[in-house]
Amino acid sequence: MTTRSRAIPLALGAAGVLALAGVVAAVAPDPGPPAVVPTVQGAPAAPPAPPAAVCGSPALTGPASPPPGAVVVPAGSNAGFDFSTPGATYWFAPGVHTLAPGEYSQIAPGAGATLLGGPGAVLDGNRDNRYAITGRATGVTIRHLTIRNFAAPRDEGVVNHDSGDGWTVEHNTLTRNRGAALMAGARNRIAGNCLADNGQYGLNAYQSGNRITGLVVEGNEFTGNNTEDWEAQLPGCGCTGAMKFWAVNGADVRNNWIHGNHGTAVWADTNNNDFLIEDNLIEDNDGTGIFYEISYNAVIRGNTLRDNAWRTGREFADERDPFPTGAIYLSEADGDARIPARTAKIEVTGNLLENNWGGVVAWANADRFCNSSASTTSDCTLIVGPENTSACSPPAIAREPLYTDCRWWTSDLEIHGNTFRFDPAAVDGGCPVEFCGRMALLSNYGSSPDWSPYQGDVIQRHIVFAAGNRWHDNTYTGPWRFTVPDMSTTVPVPRWTGAPYHQDAGSTFDGRPGR
Repeated sequence: MTTRSRAIPLALGAAGVLALAGVVAAVAPDPGPPAVVPTVQGAPAAPPAPPAAVCGSPALTGPASPPPGAVVVPAGSNAGFDFSTPGATYWFAPGVHTLAPGEYSQIAPGAGATLLGGPGAVLDGNRDNRYAITGRATGVTIRHLTIRNFAAPRDEGVVNHDSGDGWTVEHNTLTRNRGAALMAGARNRIAGNCLADNGQYGLNAYQSGNRITGLVVEGNEFTGNNTEDWEAQLPGCGCTGAMKFWAVNGADVRNNWIHGNHGTAVWADTNNNDFLIEDNLIEDNDGTGIFYEISYNAVIRGNTLRDNAWRTGREFADERDPFPTGAIYLSEADGDARIPARTAKIEVTGNLLENNWGGVVAWANADRFCNSSASTTSDCTLIVGPENTSACSPPAIAREPLYTDCRWWTSDLEIHGNTFRFDPAAVDGGCPVEFCGRMALLSNYGSSPDWSPYQGDVIQRHIVFAAGNRWHDNTYTGPWRFTVPDMSTTVPVPRWTGAPYHQDAGSTFDGRPGR
């Protein structure tokens, strides 16, 4: 979780009550295998319709008869049914399936097993069972099941609870579960699913040691998640939204429709690396559309973000909190060639941002670094190593290499070839001009701990003038303003493009060159 102008702890709290909601409309075919990531420039190609209108569509319906050799799982109680045979295919007959009573009743499939739902096959936890499908078996496949009403605790998951590797989860409906509907492991493919109205997240991806690689999240619909409104239960918990990634080392998130979630849409938090976030339609989410935080090396391109962060932005405005709320939020996000990835920068290109509360916000907390009391994580950077946090202490941290290596800097950002449109009247309920329609490149004045080598305006000057952060060749429509270098200073276009900031070279503002 980030720290900004308000104190935001990482602590996460007790579970609440699940609000039930319905599932919505139609699906597109599976979009295919991962692509190589070239650098692109130019105008965005916004999708004319949702790329993954999955919920309620025929594509979720499984085969009407069991495949040859499949084990038939009858509807009704599946208590005591053996799912542990490696490589077996289990066909769930149409109807509602339940497990044995008790919170720890669950399915633990064997390695390489396939769980396949027939038309209308439902696995129901009756709000009694915590987990639906668990274990560390590799190569499990789950298709065409509706999985609902499981009661995982906060931060835990219902499907792939133990983050098994090599899993394929396709064309399922995961709905009305508590906690996260789905966890993920290395080489997981999550495609063509409806993840709707779950209590905390649709997806929560984490393994210790940055062991999740090759993760693909493609062609899914995420809608209505965080029904338990965890930010209200634990203000500032940073534990809400459509999907959250922790310590993932390689992920493609593309062609998803992420809408109407009660929190952030796509959130990569703490030592993630090598992300491609591409061609998603992200709209009407209460919080930020894309949040890349204390993480490395990402390409964010070809996405359409519209009408996001209205709730979050208004909450800040109501509190007269000047911290800018963006549709894309880059918080201590670094491009760094020392961490192997498909890119060595944070590139935001070819996106359309339309009538969000704000634009791109790039922020560095001067007091947030390894071993600082202001950090919301006990982990250290990937350069030093999360297990070596204590090395970042005085007097060594005041000298190289630790001075550089002990913090996430917000560096090597390139924001180019994007289209930014903003009409304040389009924001539901309106928005105060001093709070919305802002881009930002900023930091705070360093003040703690007392041994910090980053006190004063060191980080403010670095993020603005020395970190290689560039906006250029963008297209702006509407009354955009720019917050730089701190929360107290918002400037018009001529100051942003002129001395001393010299940003947005080659960009146009309402059809005119910046000046």
